[in-house]
Amino acid sequence: CGVYDGEPNPQLDMLSLRHSRRGACRLLHRSFSSQPSKNVAVVLSGCGVYDGSEITEAVATLVHLSRHGCTVKAFAPLQPQMHTIDHTTGEEMKKDTRNVLVESARITRGAVEPLDMLDTYVEEFDAIIFPGGFGAAKNLSTFATMGMDCGIHPKVKPILQKFHAAKKPIGLCCIAPVLAAKALGKSVPNLELTVGSDVEEGKDGRNWPHAGAAGAISNFGATHIVTSMDSAHVDANNFVVTAAAYMCDAEPHEVFDNVGLMVDEVLKLA
Repeated sequence: CGVYDGEPNPQLDMLSLRHSRRGACRLLHRSFSSQPSKNVAVVLSGCGVYDGSEITEAVATLVHLSRHGCTVKAFAPLQPQMHTIDHTTGEEMKKDTRNVLVESARITRGAVEPLDMLDTYVEEFDAIIFPGGFGAAKNLSTFATMGMDCGIHPKVKPILQKFHAAKKPIGLCCIAPVLAAKALGKSVPNLELTVGSDVEEGKDGRNWPHAGAAGAISNFGATHIVTSMDSAHVDANNFVVTAAAYMCDAEPHEVFDNVGLMVDEVLKLA
C-alpha cells in the first residue's frame, strides 16, 4: 500500500471531470468582514483518524479560521485511500474501498477540490494548513508503512516547496509535520518542527505513543523542538508553524485550543 500511483479508475475520472467543469475552486467559507481577509488553503486526507484526517483537528482548523474571518478553500487528493479502518475495532475493512476526496467532503459539507488544482493556484493563497490524522501518513505519504524510507505524495512536495519559496506560512499539526520534514528538511536550512514530545513518557506526564516521529523529523534533516499542549512552535525564519494536537492523550478541548494556537500563529505570519 502507498500513495496512489495514478492507475486509471472510471469513478475517479468522472469525479475529476465534474470538478474541472466547475472552473474556479469552491469556497468552504468566505469572509464578510470589512477587513481584508486571508485566503487559506486547507489540505485534508480523508475522514477519520485511522485512515484519513483527524476530525477534531480538521474541524478545529476550520472553526478557528472562520473565527478569524478567513476565506478558506479545502483540497484533498482525488485517489483511493490506502485502506479503510473500522474505527470501532481498529481492524482493516479489506473489501471496502474509499476515495480520499469523497471522504474529505464529509468534513467540509461537500466543499472540497482535487489537490491537483491547488498546485496551480498557490499564488491565490496567503497560507496553507495540514491537519493531522493517519491520512497524512497513509494518503499524503507512505510514512505509516515505510517510515524513514517513505515517499511523499507527488503534489504535496511541490505545494510545500512553492509556499515556502513564496514565504507564505505553512501550518501542520499532529503527524503532518513529517510531511514538511520530508519535503523540505534536506533543502531548507535550520527547519524547526514539532510533534510534541520526543519520548513516549513526556515530561508533562502525558503519554505520547507516536513520539518516534520526532526522530524521523530529525533524520529527514529538520530539527525537532519539544513542545507541550500549551503552545505551538513558530519557525519564523521559515514561515512554518507546527503543533502537537492529538500526538498525545489529550482531551478534545485541549486539541481544539492547541490547533487554535497554530492557526493564530500562522495568520500572524501571513
